[in-house]
Amino acid sequence: MTDTTQDGPVRVGKILPPLARELAETTAEQTGACTRPLAVRRIDPATGDKRIVPIPCGATRASVCPTCADRSARLRRWQAKEGWHLTEEPQITTAEPTTEQRALLGYRADLEDARAAALEHDDRHQAAELDSAIGQADAMLRGEGVRGSATRRKPDSIEQRRTRSTRRRQDAANLPRRPVAQHTTGRVFEAPDGKTYRPSTFLTLTLPSYGPVASDGSALDPHSYDYRRAARDAIHFGALVDRFWQNLRRAVGWNVQYFAAVEPQHRGAPHLHAAVRGTMTRKLIHEVVAATYHQVWWPPHDQPVYVDGRLPVWDATREQACYVDPDTLTPLPTWDQALDELGADPDAQPAHVVRFGHRGVDVQGVLAGSEDAGRCLRYLVKYLTKSINECFEPDTDPAARHVERLTEVLRYEPCSPTCANWLRYGVQPEGTKQGLVPGQCKGKAHKPDNLGYSGRRCLVSRKWSGRNLSEHRDERRAHVLRTLGAVGARVDQATPDGDADRYRWELIRPGDLDQPDRTELLLRSIAERRRWREQYDHAKQQAAQLSATDDQAA
Repeated sequence: MTDTTQDGPVRVGKILPPLARELAETTAEQTGACTRPLAVRRIDPATGDKRIVPIPCGATRASVCPTCADRSARLRRWQAKEGWHLTEEPQITTAEPTTEQRALLGYRADLEDARAAALEHDDRHQAAELDSAIGQADAMLRGEGVRGSATRRKPDSIEQRRTRSTRRRQDAANLPRRPVAQHTTGRVFEAPDGKTYRPSTFLTLTLPSYGPVASDGSALDPHSYDYRRAARDAIHFGALVDRFWQNLRRAVGWNVQYFAAVEPQHRGAPHLHAAVRGTMTRKLIHEVVAATYHQVWWPPHDQPVYVDGRLPVWDATREQACYVDPDTLTPLPTWDQALDELGADPDAQPAHVVRFGHRGVDVQGVLAGSEDAGRCLRYLVKYLTKSINECFEPDTDPAARHVERLTEVLRYEPCSPTCANWLRYGVQPEGTKQGLVPGQCKGKAHKPDNLGYSGRRCLVSRKWSGRNLSEHRDERRAHVLRTLGAVGARVDQATPDGDADRYRWELIRPGDLDQPDRTELLLRSIAERRRWREQYDHAKQQAAQLSATDDQAA
């Protein structure tokens, strides 16, 4: 196809009509329908009837499903808003234990007593079997709706818990301490005119510098930039954040509640944005930041003992299969043996100490309902729909090479006691098994999408709003149903709430004979979403008209 101008013919690109699948996906984004719905088979055990029902995928990443990710981000923003400026203590009620829960707990108690008796008689084999039974009992308790675990011990561990001195490091600032009260609401201030204020806090914490960086986040001098420290700080950033909240509560003297999001900086280091209920002085927060650190008591892993081409080999001929030295065939020390050796050394030092950067602390006071409050809430959830490496994609060659160097260092850094990279440092990982290859650990920290951070992106304290995310989702859904019911509208659902328990559900997997066409499933999801939106908008209009009529009559 050509066009003619004064300078001669110009080649114009051919315009192709959109594909049906692409058109359906863009329409789903506009209507708010899931772009990759899951096919679920609904079975009525009484009649044997089967029906294929599309359900949203529930993805939290926009690169997977933009509509589900946007819905999740809006729900998170609502959750953050609900708990930030509470004036009354959130009410958290616990359901009464059922007969089944009490019976399972009694069974669990008998197992724990038998395990203690086996350890007294040094019957390690019996203790290991009881550990397995205890793990199954804990799983049954969780299936009955019991939260948490009956013990903090790992199910497969029969060793005594290792303890270390709690004396603070000499190079750390003193931590102010107060008895922690149980209230969670902040202090109320009164102005001279009698008006009261209950401000809250928006807090930002970052990691220290590892070397000068340019405006695009790349290292100005890659040879002096401390990539190893940056990688280790990213791996243990979650533990440092947990320690900070503990120290902050001890310093202010009340149960501080927070809604926080972890995001990357341009240089690739994670940092924390947090909405904190209540207010405290900037000086106190800076003191807590300076006094907060996390020590990693792992075996030394600065210099590799084995490198590619000469790695430990798996020996299955021994009574207890293990990894051995490729030359001497000597078994490598186990993870517990390496920690025991570390604990026996009175001069041992932690493998790594992670701290916050003192210059990267930002504290803002925020009032409820102010423009700053809305801006901070939007910023909190701004990047939750993206993976960490998608938040700031490198836009220059130096920035791209900077990320590549950091990813390469992370590839061989141990991320956990079970990481395969411990074989490079002459230690068998915890729970060792055949097939471990250094540099090929499946841990979340090693994935390029995460840049070393393996924790949760959204951190919410237990008493933030008195409700968890599922309860907030149910609350919003109940609001829609109340709006429809107020005007007598019929709730159009594929499965009414009262009939949900009568059905059995099966996820249709690839290769299933009932696997529907993906475009057809997407179109059904679009139609359902459009129908719901029209019903809800019509119900809101009717409710507004009824309200106006009542006002006129009054």
